[in-house]
Order: sequence, then structure tokens, then C-alpha cells
Amino acid sequence: MSDVPPPRESAELFGHEAAEQVLLDAWSSGRFPHAWLICGPKGIGKATLAYRLARFVLAGGGGPSLFGDAPSSLAISSDHPVFRRVAARGHADLDVVERGWADDRQTRLRSEIVVEDARGIGSFLSLTPAEGGWRIVIIDSADEMNRNAANAVLKVLEEPPRNALMILISHSPGRLLPTIRSRCRRLTLRPLPEEIVTQLLAHHRPDLTEDDRAALSRLGEGSIGKALSLAEAGGLDLYREIVNLLLTLPRLDLPAVHAFADRVARPEAGELFSTVSELLCWWLARMVRNGGRAGEGRVTEVVSGESALIDRLLAAASLEQWLEVWEKISLMFARAEAVHLDRKQVLLGAFLTVERLARRASR
Repeated sequence: MSDVPPPRESAELFGHEAAEQVLLDAWSSGRFPHAWLICGPKGIGKATLAYRLARFVLAGGGGPSLFGDAPSSLAISSDHPVFRRVAARGHADLDVVERGWADDRQTRLRSEIVVEDARGIGSFLSLTPAEGGWRIVIIDSADEMNRNAANAVLKVLEEPPRNALMILISHSPGRLLPTIRSRCRRLTLRPLPEEIVTQLLAHHRPDLTEDDRAALSRLGEGSIGKALSLAEAGGLDLYREIVNLLLTLPRLDLPAVHAFADRVARPEAGELFSTVSELLCWWLARMVRNGGRAGEGRVTEVVSGESALIDRLLAAASLEQWLEVWEKISLMFARAEAVHLDRKQVLLGAFLTVERLARRASR
């Protein structure tokens, strides 16, 4: 199991020095935007940066320098009172808007941020700061706001109170209202370099072998969050099984596919089905992306033989045909989750969809 602290408790940020410098330059300019939209893939450190910025501002922006120099980092000590209160969810000038509970027993979160979660933002930001010069709201994530919640946030962005700061975290900014995007300073974080993900895996999962850490770093595609989630879910072994099944194409080993589907689709399997569906769609998407980058070299293998398999399948059918297969399978898995279809049949259907094109093209 990993020992990763939640973003509000994390004192370290890796791989985003340039983004941090953008924030520091804006702060030092004296014209700090009242709203920031921090964008990028899931699991790369957006929320960690948001809390890092919030603590910095609540602590007075690093405090005065003896020589009047601008602060060189957003970091404040984990022993600082502001750090401790933010970590304990006890800072009076910081509010965090997330998905609320769907039931009174607090066993299940809502699927979205509703207007009741967002309605109090304006009044909170309008209050006189209790401990310093700023009131701050973090929305994690803004993508999860429904239309009414988004409109409530938009009203605040249109007429922001003085010394109020809103930090919106977004994995898919295209889903947000254009009017929200236009009223925020956008800061896009890039996926982490593979070597940083590997280093973080070594720190948080020292039980993993060096080869497994390297493989999970490739599967994570620059997201330490995704790499750790896959490690927790046994995603690397599942990925190896998926690729080994695909290596039998153009004629799948159907008994092996049935056995695999039986195991991951049974009710007691928990999140295995979701992990498998994500990995299979990712593999197909990577194959399509590789086909669109002719001449840029072969994919870096996670499982021996998969690069040759990708080359073989791309040679057997057109890129457009494989794109259609990826779209069809992605829709199949989405429908399975939405309307509770038979998971085994959906998984079998996905593998057979790949096989039909591979066999038709091999004739």
C-alpha cells in the first residue's frame, strides 16, 4: 500500500517548477489574478499546487524579505500554523468545494458538485478575513460542477470581492462554461517526466521491483496518481494479461478470454472490471496514436512483443478502422457502467470486436 499524503497535507511538489514560477511572478507583480484555473491530466499534482498556493497566500505571501527580494518558492514549512490548520481542515479563511455526500450515512459521494455545494462561495468570500488579508476557495474539481453550480460560481467570478481568491482545478477545461474559463487566469500543468514518476514510485512503493516501477511509469503517462492507482489495483498484472491475450490475434485464445472475463467481471471482483476496461481502451488509443505518428519510432514496450503486435495490427487494417473499433469499445464500456449491462458479455464483446477486424484484415 502507498503512503501518499492527500494534497492538503503534502509539503512537496515535483516537476512543476515552471508553473510555480508563473504564480510567484504574478504575486510579485502586485496584480495577482482573483481566479486561477489549474488544468492538466489527473494525478499530476494540480490539487497539490492549489493547496501550496493557498497556504502561501494565507501565510502572507512568504513574508517580507530582509533585502526586499521576491519570494523564490510557494513552500511554507510543515510546522507553520497555516500549514497545520489547512491540513486539519481548520483554517477559517479557506473553503474547499467538492462533491458532497449522496446519503445521510456518508457512504457514497454524489456524482457531481451541485448548487448547494457552491451556493455559499460568494458569501464566504465576502466576509472579512479572520486570520489575514485573503479569503480563498478551492474547487476540486470544477469539471464536476453541474450547470446550476457552475452558474453560481460564475456570478462570483463576474463580481469578485476584494482580496478574494478562487482556485479551480480542472482535468478537462473544455467541459467548463466558456464564461468561467474567460474569467480565470489559466495555468496548464504538463504530465510529469517518466523519471520523476519512477522516483516517486520508488519513494511511495518501495515494495515494487525496478522493472515494475518502470512499467507503471509508462502506463501512468506522466501521472503519479494514475501509476499508484494501477499499482494498488494490480493494474500492471492485468495489463500484461490483456496484452498476452491480444498477442494471440488474429485468432484469440477464446477459452483464455472467457476465463479472464469470468474472473474480472464477477460481482466480488470490485474495481477489476473498471481497471481492465480503462487499460484495454488505453492500449487501443495508444495503438491509434502510434499509427498517426508514422516515422516517429515504435512505442516503448510494457510487455514484450506488444510493439510488434501494434505494427502488425496497424498493417492489417486502416487507422480509421482501428479508430472506429476504439470508439465502439469505449462506448460499450461506458454503457456497461451507466446501465449495468452484463460485464462479462461486454468484455467478451470488446475482445471479439478487435478480433473481427484483425481476422477480416488477415484474410
